[in-house]
Amino acid sequence: MSLGSTEPVPFVVAVGLFREATVVAVAGELDLHTAAELESTLGEVGHNGRIVVDLSQVTFLDSTALGVLLRASSRRAHDPLDLVVDGSEVRRVFEITGLERRFTFARSVEAALER
Repeated sequence: MSLGSTEPVPFVVAVGLFREATVVAVAGELDLHTAAELESTLGEVGHNGRIVVDLSQVTFLDSTALGVLLRASSRRAHDPLDLVVDGSEVRRVFEITGLERRFTFARSVEAALER
């Protein structure tokens, strides 16, 4: 959503392969009404291999979405989720809740994969 725009970003979850990782890209509001779709998608991509969750187009994130990300990360003890977050509002949710220590953050998918 651009500054000054009143049109909401439609909710979308897309999966693709990029280099050696599965990338789950999310756009729009990630909340009580949409978090189940992300949870289902993360379950479908499995528990092995590297997963990057691109939240750079997420405009809102609530506690339901945090729970989905925590559960998905907990199932991946040896290979935690990498999160792409470039918006300060979304990153702030992780900081306020103290969950920034549970995830690895990057500003782009490319930067996440360089680690």
